Amino acid sequence: MTSPPPDPTLVRFDGPWRHFDVRANGLRFHAVETEHGIADRPLVLMLHGFGEFWWSWRHQLSALTDAGYRAVAVDLRGYGDSDKPPRGYDGWTLAGDTYALIRALGHASASLVGHADGGLVCWATATLHPTVVDRVTVLSSPHPQALKNGVLFNTEERSAFLGPFLHNQLPRIGERRLTRSDGVFIDEYFRGRAGDAWRETDDFSAAIKNNRLAIQIPGVAHCSLEYRRWAFRSQFRTDGWRFLNLMDKALSIPVLAVRGRDDHYILDSLMADSRRWAPQMDYQTVAGSGHFVHQEAPTEFNRLLLNHLAD
Repeated sequence: MTSPPPDPTLVRFDGPWRHFDVRANGLRFHAVETEHGIADRPLVLMLHGFGEFWWSWRHQLSALTDAGYRAVAVDLRGYGDSDKPPRGYDGWTLAGDTYALIRALGHASASLVGHADGGLVCWATATLHPTVVDRVTVLSSPHPQALKNGVLFNTEERSAFLGPFLHNQLPRIGERRLTRSDGVFIDEYFRGRAGDAWRETDDFSAAIKNNRLAIQIPGVAHCSLEYRRWAFRSQFRTDGWRFLNLMDKALSIPVLAVRGRDDHYILDSLMADSRRWAPQMDYQTVAGSGHFVHQEAPTEFNRLLLNHLAD
């Protein structure tokens, strides 16, 4: 007998944090901060990557709070216990989500931290809504223009990136791939992109277990793929051309870009090339880490992040 799909509220794990809902841009977002979060501190808003949810920032929530910030991690549109509408996975709407979240949390501006797809949302928000973004930290997430150029003109990057990306464009097949065998795709995805050291830890095992649970929540597989489907299909439509034209401008705020040295999915050249759109970019690599630096090497990443925020 097949077990029923998990309830979205199961991602509201017990721990030294507080779960709450935020209504922004017409949706309900599930958000998390530590039990000691103080609303009048500078806001650091954290946006997770593909196939994950708020829990990927578990190592940063307390560290940022202890350093004097209000750290908030959210389930992005379509993930975890946030609303899962059928539309709205384009760059404009996702940037609008972040803008509205900052205001709904009671702040005039925030520092943004994003991994992978969440990093692309950071780039878009900082460009389209510059008045609400103080500074940006991105992990394994090059600027959208640098990513496009890399896939078009760098054979190594195209080989690493394009195959899985194209497979996800197929309706229903991609969803079945993500959810088959209780989300075993997540295990394969993390093992293929993580560094060797993290794969041998209990923390890695917990990450696999929790993200396999989250990907099986009804609607999550479809919504997570819609981010990537829009990113690909819009390249052949006027809305995609207009979006990239708007993104083709230099940011005037500090940007920290971080990449695991053993990340074979997002290559060094793409991260370095992002400086063209972020003149104040500090690019750092972390040895012994792959695609998930903030989880694989949280002490080193937290040091880089806190230095960036305090600079």
